[in-house]
Amino acid sequence: MNYLIIGAGLSGMVLAERIASQRNEKVLLVDRRDHIGGNCYDEKNEANILIHKYGPHLFHTDNKAVVDYLSAFTEWEVYNHKVLAYIDGREVPIPFNFNTLYKVFPPELAQKLEQKLLAAYPYNSKVPILELKQSADEDLQFLADYIYEKIFVNYTAKQWGMKPEEIDGAVTARVPVFVGRDDRYFNDTYQMLPKQGYTAMFRNMLDHPNIKLMLNTDFKEICELKDGKFYLFGQPFDGQVIYTGQIDELFAYQFGELPYRSVRMEFETLSRRWYQDAATVNYPNQYAFTRITEFKHIHPIDRDRTTILKEYPEPYVIGKNTPYYPVFTDENQRKYAQYKDLAAQIPNLTLVGRLAEYRYFDMDDAIENALHVYQNKFEG
Repeated sequence: MNYLIIGAGLSGMVLAERIASQRNEKVLLVDRRDHIGGNCYDEKNEANILIHKYGPHLFHTDNKAVVDYLSAFTEWEVYNHKVLAYIDGREVPIPFNFNTLYKVFPPELAQKLEQKLLAAYPYNSKVPILELKQSADEDLQFLADYIYEKIFVNYTAKQWGMKPEEIDGAVTARVPVFVGRDDRYFNDTYQMLPKQGYTAMFRNMLDHPNIKLMLNTDFKEICELKDGKFYLFGQPFDGQVIYTGQIDELFAYQFGELPYRSVRMEFETLSRRWYQDAATVNYPNQYAFTRITEFKHIHPIDRDRTTILKEYPEPYVIGKNTPYYPVFTDENQRKYAQYKDLAAQIPNLTLVGRLAEYRYFDMDDAIENALHVYQNKFEG
C-alpha cells in the first residue's frame, strides 16, 4: 500500500478513485467521521426525506470535464435552485435582479433603475455589490446602498462575524447583482443533482477493490508526523500521503490556529405538506439564523410531512463543531503561508482541498482541483 489519503470528502474520494482505478494501486482512505462524502453527505431521515446533513449542496458548473467524470458514477436529475430573501415583510428573488427591482420599488423607479443598469453593464452579467457601490451615478448608488443595507450587510455580518469590507473580495464577489431576469440562484450551464443522492454517487466512486476505507478513525490514531517523516501504524511510511484536513492540525498548530466559520444546523420535521415557497429563504435582517432550506423542494417526494433546516453561523471551536469556511484575511493568509512552507519540506506530502489549502471551493471546483492534482502529480 503506497497511498494514504486522510479525509474522505470530495478531494480525498476523487484521488482515491483515480489512483485505485487508473494506477491500479492500493489506497488507504481514512476519515474521522462515520460516513464518506464530507460535508456533501446526504441521507434519508425518519420521514423518508433526503436531507443534506451539513446544509444544502447544489451541484452547478460550466466544466464539462467534471460532469463527464462524475457521470461514470451517477445518473442525473435537472435541478435549478431558487432562493428568496425576506425583505421588509415580503419574499423577493435573489440574487437581486430585475424581477426583484419591480417587487421592492414603484414601477417608474424600477424601470428607471433597470435602464440605468443596462446602460452601465451587459445584460445577464453579474456585478459584485461592492463594485456597484462605487458607481458615479446617483441612482445606481442609491440602488447599491439599498441592496447593501437590506440584503447584504446584515447577512454577511451574521455569516462571517465581521463587516464586508474586512473580508477578501473573492468572498464578497460571490454575492452579485444580476443584470437580467433570471431568477435561478446559479447561471451555470450544468445544474443538476445525482439521481440517487450524493452518498450513492460517492459509494460508487469508492467501490473498488484497491480502496480500503477506515471510518471513525482520526488520522492521529494510525499516523504520526515526526521530524518531517510519516509513520503509519508505528512503522516508517515512505509512500504518498495525501492530506485533505486542516493544515494547522497536521502541524499541531505550530503557528497558531487558522480561523474558520462554522454553522449550527437545526433540522425540524413538520406535520405539514410544505413550509415555504422556495428551496431556500434567506433572512438577512431578522433572527439569528441566516436561512431556511426545505429539502422537499430539492428532492421531491409525496409526503404530508416536510423537513426544514435552519442555519446558525458561529465561530469554529476545535472539538466542538465543524469547520466550514476559511476566514479570508491578510493575517490568516500569512499564517497559512507559514504552514504551506512547512509542508513543502516534506517530499511525500500533498495538500488537497478546502481545509488543507485554506481556500473556498464549490463542489465542482474541489473535483476539478483534485483531478488536476492527480494529473500533475500522480498520473503516468
